Amino acid sequence: MSVNWREHIVSTPDVLRGKPRIKGTRIPVSLILGYLASNNTVEQIMNEFPDLVKEQIDACLDYARDLSDFETVV
Repeated sequence: MSVNWREHIVSTPDVLRGKPRIKGTRIPVSLILGYLASNNTVEQIMNEFPDLVKEQIDACLDYARDLSDFETVV
């Protein structure tokens, strides 16, 4: 199931120096991706961060996927 990450992830210069984060929190996307890369399950992450829901974690993965598809012209 694809989630529209733009509904869950924001970046503003006044919070976390503009790092992408979960909307309404100070939890950076990179932190969630790090937990996933360390083989933590979605349930384990939600236990660690009780304010998060599954859709927000899925949005982090969709955000990373979109970044990896980014192409530049040289």
